[in-house]
Amino acid sequence: MLPKSPLDNPETAAFAWARYKRLMRFMLFVTIGVVVLALALLYDGESPASVHFYIATALAIGGMMLLTSALMGLVFLSNASGHDESITGKSEDSEAGD
Repeated sequence: MLPKSPLDNPETAAFAWARYKRLMRFMLFVTIGVVVLALALLYDGESPASVHFYIATALAIGGMMLLTSALMGLVFLSNASGHDESITGKSEDSEAGD
């Protein structure tokens, strides 16, 4: 029998997901700032780059930062909630074969 995850408790899960949402909100503002800074540094007014270049740059930087922060946030959520400790590494199939 596998132990229960702390995220099965509604109060613990609500607290953990609230922290995750707070982290993602913070990272959204950081991402917007970085995208604006990057576009300001790239724009010089004299280059022949089209608007599509700046749109692609903003989407690439924003998407990369938000995806990275979402995945790292899930790692932090799993670790901080105790969900990692509830994993034993044994499945029911491996126990039957022992």
